[in-house]
Amino acid sequence: MKIAIRYYSKTGNTKKLADAIGTALNIPVAEVSQTLTEDVDLLFLGSAVYGAGVANEVKDFIKSIDVKVGKIVNFSTAALLPSTYKQVKKLVGQKGLTISEEEFHCRGSFQMMHKGKPDASDLKEVTLFARKMAGY
Repeated sequence: MKIAIRYYSKTGNTKKLADAIGTALNIPVAEVSQTLTEDVDLLFLGSAVYGAGVANEVKDFIKSIDVKVGKIVNFSTAALLPSTYKQVKKLVGQKGLTISEEEFHCRGSFQMMHKGKPDASDLKEVTLFARKMAGY
């Protein structure tokens, strides 16, 4: 199974999750600025809530996909709002791609809120989630 990981992170919270997924699956991790150049069976796509929305970098990445993607798996962080799932699902659907009904989301630290998040427990959970999604 060919798997790719792409993420966007301003504060480093979503990067922590992406790195944990990459380590768990022993595959490279890249930012969304690196387009997909070959077909993948599974794409882990990481984002966060910034100003109540998904960052333009993530929107642009989704628009840029011009290879076959079997399924996208959303993972995200946010200090206050729910995950990016609904917004990413809409964007992915507009592109004619499929998104998994399962996602991983946890709190991310922002200023004085949720200090230390994602923490070791969150990283362990995202590792287990990634392995399950990849069929490991």
